[in-house]
Amino acid sequence: MPPKAKITREMIVEAAFEIVRVKGAENVNARTVAQKLGCSTQPVMYHFAKIDDMKRAVYEKAGRFHTEYLMKVEEPQNGMMLGIGLNYIRFAIKEPYLFRFLFQSGYVAENSLPEMIEFGEVTPFLSVMCKTTEMNLEQAKEVFLTIAMFVHGYASIIANNSLEYDEKVVALHLQRVYRGAILSAQEEKK
Repeated sequence: MPPKAKITREMIVEAAFEIVRVKGAENVNARTVAQKLGCSTQPVMYHFAKIDDMKRAVYEKAGRFHTEYLMKVEEPQNGMMLGIGLNYIRFAIKEPYLFRFLFQSGYVAENSLPEMIEFGEVTPFLSVMCKTTEMNLEQAKEVFLTIAMFVHGYASIIANNSLEYDEKVVALHLQRVYRGAILSAQEEKK
């Protein structure tokens, strides 16, 4: 008789992540994860005594997945920040359950967007902005905050099925907001 497969913490997180992607975070529990892995609930509960701890681990994985998704800009020559903003909205369309879990579930580690900016989670985005414009870090933070609020609003409305996505219209709106935020930051610099 072959030995039983050892169920690892990583396997559990991966299975729970897939459940969130397909059915939503509210469907993650020891039973559904065990079913996905083809095992009893014992290994799941061994690694995660509390389901909330498992969801936090899945949240971290989803956050990394989200960041990788955002940074895969198809046409960076047309504007890296535009590409990242459109990817954020596309993520809400293609991965609505993950989007809701990341941004509407209460699992976010920081309390606000300005705190996320200050704690360095958006450093890769700010670096891109500083490289592609003539802004300093403080100006880039202000522009990022403006764009993030706009893009998140669009993505949230779409993820909750309250608006149809028209990429040309969204791209035009995003370009206008980005240009306006940059012009405003440059004017304030003077």
